[in-house]
Amino acid sequence: MLRFIGSKYVDKPFSSKVLTNYLLQCNEPPWTSYFVKYKSVSDDQWGRSHFNWKVGNSNYHILRTGCYPYIKYHCTKRPPEDLKLDDTLFRFIKVVNFGIPCLAYGIAAVFLISHSEVVKTSEGNVKIYFLYKEHKGSLY
Repeated sequence: MLRFIGSKYVDKPFSSKVLTNYLLQCNEPPWTSYFVKYKSVSDDQWGRSHFNWKVGNSNYHILRTGCYPYIKYHCTKRPPEDLKLDDTLFRFIKVVNFGIPCLAYGIAAVFLISHSEVVKTSEGNVKIYFLYKEHKGSLY
């Protein structure tokens, strides 16, 4: 998405594109959990907390939260379900708590992240971050 920042236009990939490309890049793993910096993407999934996401031949349940300066994704390969109630409940909890636990998680993540990888998109590469290096394809 082309965005005007300061005195120039900047092309950033959508957060959904980074999500899709990473899952495809990893050959549709059983699960993954990563952070992406807000400044690296255009956040087209804002306000969504728990939802289905179709990638290739797989469906994922996505748990997503903003934890400044990151967006946190936890993805689990599962059959599609109606997650509207879950999504609404998680959003309500975040609002009631004024987002303070999410902010604390983001600040802690700055110090706990120990691994990063690059996701390739047509708008350029995006670095994503992990608390620890995952074993691709593992069930746990």
